Amino acid sequence: MNLAWFMARRLYGQSGVGHRASRTAILIATAGVTLGLAIMIIAISVVLGFKSEVQNKVVGIGGHISILNYQTLYASEAQPIVITDRIMRSVAALPEVAHVQRYCSKTGMLKTDDSFQGILFRGIDKRYDLTFLRSQLVEGSIDAPFSATESSGRIVISQQLAQQLHLAVGDKVFAYFFDQNLRARRFTVIAIYATHLNEYDSRLVFCDYKTIHQLLGFEPDQSSGAEIAVRDMSLLPEASARVSALLGHKQDHYGANYTAPTIKDTYPHIFAWLDLLDVNVVVILILMIAVAGFTTISGLLIIILERTQFIGVLKALGSDNRSLRHIFLYYAILIVGRGMIVGNILGIGFCILQNRFHLVSLDAATYYVDAVPVLLSPTWVIVVNIVAFLTSTLALLLPTLVISHIHPARSIRFE
Repeated sequence: MNLAWFMARRLYGQSGVGHRASRTAILIATAGVTLGLAIMIIAISVVLGFKSEVQNKVVGIGGHISILNYQTLYASEAQPIVITDRIMRSVAALPEVAHVQRYCSKTGMLKTDDSFQGILFRGIDKRYDLTFLRSQLVEGSIDAPFSATESSGRIVISQQLAQQLHLAVGDKVFAYFFDQNLRARRFTVIAIYATHLNEYDSRLVFCDYKTIHQLLGFEPDQSSGAEIAVRDMSLLPEASARVSALLGHKQDHYGANYTAPTIKDTYPHIFAWLDLLDVNVVVILILMIAVAGFTTISGLLIIILERTQFIGVLKALGSDNRSLRHIFLYYAILIVGRGMIVGNILGIGFCILQNRFHLVSLDAATYYVDAVPVLLSPTWVIVVNIVAFLTSTLALLLPTLVISHIHPARSIRFE
């Protein structure tokens, strides 16, 4: 084994010396491994980035799980449901739950002098986690939390609505609510956000919980619902089961039935699209492994044929087929190793540059993000490297079988 490794390194160190074809074959094989590994790292990082970015945006505003009145699922507007502090404490105590927040929502219309737009007001209070909303702001700021006891007249609107209504931070706008009577409220825009999710940006406006609760005419302990944030997306099934066991098939004291749909139930099309990305990655991985394997096999086969005299001399000196196969297998592993080093540099380097400088942009209206998101996972990089190395090594066993068909007497005279 040590002799085979020594001879493989010597041969690799003399690669292409007097062998033009093998020099070209080595370059092609190295390039195939380099590009294959780089593309695999980039493809996985991009898909992980897409899934993480879109999931964070959907969950950031909608929560992982919602507590609703069952009738809300079939009504045009949210129906009241009792969300007491005791219920919120019980849900927050579940091990998978990170945060619980209640809200009130009501449809209405924003109107300016030259335009109007139907929207959905979401009333939130000081318990509402504003971390995500603040991270999506493109203009203005939310310096103080919204209130459940006062109506400050502040609203946060989306960039899409701001453009449609020609509004900017500091502008005042009237909102109209249609029930049995027409009611109007005057608001001041304090901030503008942009998630690039049309389901939210086209209609969602944030304001004080107190304002919407009064407009709805709910009882003090009633809300439109509550949102539950889970500690990790992988815990969603367990959290959903626990919340359903806690509230499912129960009624509040007004006779309303509780239901707890997950974010995947609410937006199935978005998560179905994300699942399709996994299929695309699998196809890319298979193709890249096939390309890398084919170029490496072809290169090694050319190298073996050009070293026929060398093989014949070693056989004449007593070397067996197994030891000779080890020599060329180690030789090919050196080629693969070099290609993998360069491939890692290219793949990881591109991911770092894309994450920092957004070299590749996208249409946010279609892809929900304005640049290709990248999530570089060390675990996945290691897995891809191991899989690429093992598949390449196993594939290299095939061309070494040619060695057993080389006869010393004929090969020594081979030119």
